[in-house]
Amino acid sequence: MELIARKVGHTYGSSRASQANRALEGIDLTIHDREIVAVIGPSGCGKSTLLAILGGILAPAEGEVLIKGDPPAGSLNPFTFVFQDFALLPWRSVADNVSLVLEQHPLTADERRAVIDDVLGRTGLRPFAEAFPKQLSGGMRQRVGIARALAVRPAVLLMDEPLSALDAQTRELLLDDFLALWLREPLAAVYVTHNLGEALRVADRVVVLSRRPGLVKEIVPITIPQADRNTPSARIQLVTLHEQLWDSIKTEALVADAELVSAESGHVRA
Repeated sequence: MELIARKVGHTYGSSRASQANRALEGIDLTIHDREIVAVIGPSGCGKSTLLAILGGILAPAEGEVLIKGDPPAGSLNPFTFVFQDFALLPWRSVADNVSLVLEQHPLTADERRAVIDDVLGRTGLRPFAEAFPKQLSGGMRQRVGIARALAVRPAVLLMDEPLSALDAQTRELLLDDFLALWLREPLAAVYVTHNLGEALRVADRVVVLSRRPGLVKEIVPITIPQADRNTPSARIQLVTLHEQLWDSIKTEALVADAELVSAESGHVRA
């Protein structure tokens, strides 16, 4: 299944003429089956807005999002989100947090238990099925979020800064978990991040958005297989790509930050 954005634009608020409210402009993007696309860009450039539009929880002001092909067999939801704040219910156990996304679907109790056991096994959480979120580390809580997303057998996983709330060590470990999972069970994903290193570790392509309103400034393919990106030769190539990506967003990131400071201090934007 492919996800296709055509000329997608979005404006917040009632004034469509206001450039200050303009979030996205003329986005053309195709997410291919079993492809991971990372989206980077300056703060406030519309990355999360684009993700919400791709996932169908926000209607674009202009353009359209199309689905080509069929979702996987047994898919309960073609799109599912993983957020940076884990979004777990503290009064529910790990198993019951995963169960939450299944309760609106016509599954028997046995079918639901089988799905929960399967995704907990695939994410290494089976021993923690009865634990509550407060008993888990940040990395484990985010792993519950991944298990919950996988429970509906999505065609496209939509990830909004999924590791940004974690410390550097936990982030690295969980990123390794993500990659191992994707290599075993490839599915399409859109991965929004500020972290260029994360983008280069996981993505088949990196989409660079300009400052607000977000335009597709550049799309950088990464031809090194994910499984080989920790080899010495790959690391050298990834350093070069990191510099290329940073050069692509550095100037606009500085301008975007300056505009944000100006707006917060009460000055008129340039």
